[in-house]
Amino acid sequence: MKTAVVHDWLTGMRGGEKVLSVILELFPDADLFTLIHNLGSVSESIEKRKIFTSFIDRLPLKRNHYRNYLPLFPTAIELFNFKNYELVISTSHCVAKGIRTPPNTIHISYIHSPMRYVWDMYDDYFGTDKLNILTRMIIPPIANYLRIWDVTSSNRVDHFIANSQHVARRILKYYRREATVIYPPVEISPITIRQQLEDYYLVVSALVPYKRIDLAVSAFNQLDKQLLIIGDGPEKSTLQKQANKNITFLDWLPADQLSGHYAGCTALIFPGEEDFGIVPVEAQSFGKPVIAYGRGGALETVIGLDDNSKSQHTGIFFDTQTEQDLIRAIEKSEQIKWDHHFISEHAQKFSKDNFKKQIAKFIQDKTTEFQA
Repeated sequence: MKTAVVHDWLTGMRGGEKVLSVILELFPDADLFTLIHNLGSVSESIEKRKIFTSFIDRLPLKRNHYRNYLPLFPTAIELFNFKNYELVISTSHCVAKGIRTPPNTIHISYIHSPMRYVWDMYDDYFGTDKLNILTRMIIPPIANYLRIWDVTSSNRVDHFIANSQHVARRILKYYRREATVIYPPVEISPITIRQQLEDYYLVVSALVPYKRIDLAVSAFNQLDKQLLIIGDGPEKSTLQKQANKNITFLDWLPADQLSGHYAGCTALIFPGEEDFGIVPVEAQSFGKPVIAYGRGGALETVIGLDDNSKSQHTGIFFDTQTEQDLIRAIEKSEQIKWDHHFISEHAQKFSKDNFKKQIAKFIQDKTTEFQA
C-alpha cells in the first residue's frame, strides 16, 4: 500500500519523534508530512526521509517561535493532499490527526494527547496569570475555535490508537471515540546497572510549563542537593534565574551521553502530569527509581510504593504538586533499599520490539478489514 506518515512538527528528538522513528522503520518507503521541519533537529533516520512541509515552515521566526502560529495549524494541516495514498498514519499531539483523506484511504491515528493547549492544560499555557490584557481578549475565542475544530476533525480518523489508558480516556471524553492502547517504544538500556552512584538527581524534559520543572527547581533550592536538568524550551531562562548553584542545566544530549547520566543518577524526578512519559521508562531501564507526580501515564509505567498489590516497587508518587510533597517523596526514597535489577526488568515490557509487533498487527488487521 502506498503510505504516508504525518507528524505535527520536527523540531527536536523527544518522545513523539521516537515513536515516529519506529513507525517509519515499519514503512521504509513512506513519505513524511509535517507542519515544520527544523533541519538537523531530529535523528538521521528521520532526516533522510522525503519530507513535505506546510506553508508555516516558510514563515518568519518559525524555528524557535512556531507555537505562535497555533491558530494557523488547522488550515496548514488540511492543505496536505493524500489523494494518491492508500494508507495514512498520523502521530499527533496537536493537529496531525486533523488531515483530510479521500474515501478510499484508511487513516490510523496514534494519539500522544488530544490538543493539550486547549483542553486539560489550557490554564497551564493560557491562565490569566500568564497573559497580558491584549492576549486575554484574543486567546479565549481562538481556543474555542480550536476545540470545535479538534472535535470535528476527530471524525476524519478511521481508527485511534492511544499511547496510554490515560490518553484513551481523554479521547473518549473529548472525541467520544474508542481507542486501542499501544504503549510507546522505549530504548531499553543494554548497559550493566551501575551500583556506584554520583550523588545527583536527574530531570530529562522539555522545559515547557506543564512539565512543572519549576517545582523541581523550588524543591532542590530548599534541599540543597545536586540536581541535573537536561532539556531545552521556552522556560529555560526563567528556570535558570530561579535555580541555586546546586542545580545544573544541560541542553539536549545524544543518546550515548544521556545514557551515562541516567546510569549515574540517584533517581529520576518527574514532577509533571504526562500522557505516557517515555523518560520514566528509560530511567527504570537503567535500574533507577522514579519520583513522580501521581497522575497520568506515570501510574501505568511506575510501580509506586502505595501499590500494596505488588511485592516490589520501582518508584514513589507524590500526591500534590507542591514543594513539600516532592521533598517528602525524595527524603522517603533515600530510606529505601531499591532493587535496581527488578526496576530494570520492569521496563522491558515497554520495549521497542513489543511496540513494533503490536503496531504492525493493528495496522495489518485494520487495513485488511478496510479492503474486505
